[in-house]
Amino acid sequence: MGSIPMQRETTFRVSTQPGHEPGPPAVVCTSLPGNPSAPAAARKFVRAALADWTELSVPAAAGITERVTDDAVLLVSELVTNAVVHAGTTVELLCRLDEAGLGEETDSLVIEVSDHHPARTVRSDPKHQLPGTPEYGRGLQLVAALSDSWGITYRTGTKAVWARLPVGGAQAIQEIESYATEQAIQRGLRGTEILAPLPKRIAHETEWVNRGALTFLAEASDLLAGQFDEELVAALVGQLLVPRLADWCAVWLDDESEAAPRDSASSGTSARLARVWHASEQRMEELRRSLEKDPPRLPESAGTGAVPVPWPGGTVTDEEPGTALAYRLMAGGGSLGTLVIGRAGEMRFADEVTGLVEDFSRRVALAISAARRYQRQATISQVLQRGLLPSSVADIPGMHSAVVYEPRDKGGPGGDFYDVFQAGKNRWCFALGDVQGKGVEAAVVIGLARPWLRLLAREGYKVAEVLDRLNQLLLDDATEAADAAAAVLAVAGGQSPPADGPTSRFLSMLYGELVPMDGGGVRCTVASAGHPLPLLLSPDGTVQSAATPQLLLGVVDDAKYTSETFELWAGDTLLCVTDGVTERRAGREMFDDGDGLTTALAGCTGLDAVLVAERIKRMVHEFSERPLDDDMAVLVLQAQ
Repeated sequence: MGSIPMQRETTFRVSTQPGHEPGPPAVVCTSLPGNPSAPAAARKFVRAALADWTELSVPAAAGITERVTDDAVLLVSELVTNAVVHAGTTVELLCRLDEAGLGEETDSLVIEVSDHHPARTVRSDPKHQLPGTPEYGRGLQLVAALSDSWGITYRTGTKAVWARLPVGGAQAIQEIESYATEQAIQRGLRGTEILAPLPKRIAHETEWVNRGALTFLAEASDLLAGQFDEELVAALVGQLLVPRLADWCAVWLDDESEAAPRDSASSGTSARLARVWHASEQRMEELRRSLEKDPPRLPESAGTGAVPVPWPGGTVTDEEPGTALAYRLMAGGGSLGTLVIGRAGEMRFADEVTGLVEDFSRRVALAISAARRYQRQATISQVLQRGLLPSSVADIPGMHSAVVYEPRDKGGPGGDFYDVFQAGKNRWCFALGDVQGKGVEAAVVIGLARPWLRLLAREGYKVAEVLDRLNQLLLDDATEAADAAAAVLAVAGGQSPPADGPTSRFLSMLYGELVPMDGGGVRCTVASAGHPLPLLLSPDGTVQSAATPQLLLGVVDDAKYTSETFELWAGDTLLCVTDGVTERRAGREMFDDGDGLTTALAGCTGLDAVLVAERIKRMVHEFSERPLDDDMAVLVLQAQ
């Protein structure tokens, strides 16, 4: 029972009207999560849309050149990053190709990015800056430079920032401020030219920023967005900045368990020096000792812009002293840490570099925030998973057992579960189940089913009776949950709960009872409720089903279940699996097609329980090169 992936809604309309009258525009739109992966997804989305329009010969697409594509990708990257950082909500992206209308000289490409936090202002140029203060970053200055026109539209519950790019035809030449605000550039320049530093800057710095600043930010964003460990994020920061933009850098991380004060890096009580990186490897430890002794002190009023800090003292400065800048790492309105960069032999960093590093630090903050959210969720899920599974498997006289359990989502609770427990004197029970869905909803059902199962078994109910009562309990609980949800919705607006909402609690289960016999062997009684059937392997290599298929639990009221009883003798092996094994896919084929599981089990003749479980696990993994697309649970019971 696999999980449903997040869907992106896309609309695509193409004008087919001939002549010069503009037809309906070509439009694509999508919804992106408000996390660090959004800018990369937006860039990919826009490139794909422009390529599709060109390939389909959409009207006005003939004017889509490589320059237009690069400018569009840069625009959407800046707008989406701005929305993620300052709003933190889901981001809606629209890309529209308009044909020139009456009085218009060229076709145009419109890019619109909307967020759901209209109360937050859009970052543009900083206010109240003193002369010589490093720039606050690009903000909307770059958007204004690249586009013919741009603006902000407020709607109920949303704020949309849009920009219009000319497609084809002559482009107007405008005088605008450069990235460093020290020279004017022409409208026709590409994004990398807009960000080009001044000739008077240091030669290698000027050449690198001019050639690769935009590529650096885009690739750094993609690289940082793929990290789910804040320590790895901090390590990547050093490798990305040194020696390209600085001789050394350091990253402090605030303790997320505390409400760290804004100057926490200075106190050292709630911030730790996570990573130090120097172009000269021999100086790293000296730099670390110096920074730990005298961490940077950022004023309370400092935002995310560059703040000059003292050059670190101590033995590290046997090199020529220079300049150091600190950037507060902020995301979601909170401080996550501090980034410090330094360059020897210079009195100041070039403005191009300070702005570039500030934009980079915003991306670092987003990556750290995402990594912390992921780790918190993973920790909660792991604790929850441990509570949903038995701490140990009961030892059954005359039987050996082995269990393999692999959730699809390593950081979250799975929908499969198992249990082997003693139900009374000379009685042991086992169960293997699979809940509809994954995550929290699945955990709720497992949290109900396992205790109920144990309680019913220990009250002495037979196998079929346990399933009858468990089925009714699931239905009763789902009804109560649906009634509660309906009451809430009625108060909110009289709506009805969805038919297939979180109150639908379906469960497949294989449940059995084992009773050791006086003369040797074990009597096994088993029933399957919508679950893959157990397979019985004899010592001679023959394999047969050990139960008959029946309905899922939690579907039909007053369902009556039946069970089968058979005896297990020395060497007999009972294999129980979830559909993560039988429905493992490789293209259009599944693992159990053509009795694949039966064949696999027959090849395990002569192996003990542990080796049987491990072999089935290995064969399932090797069946496809892709990772598991569902939870997998395997229970092997072997008579001795």
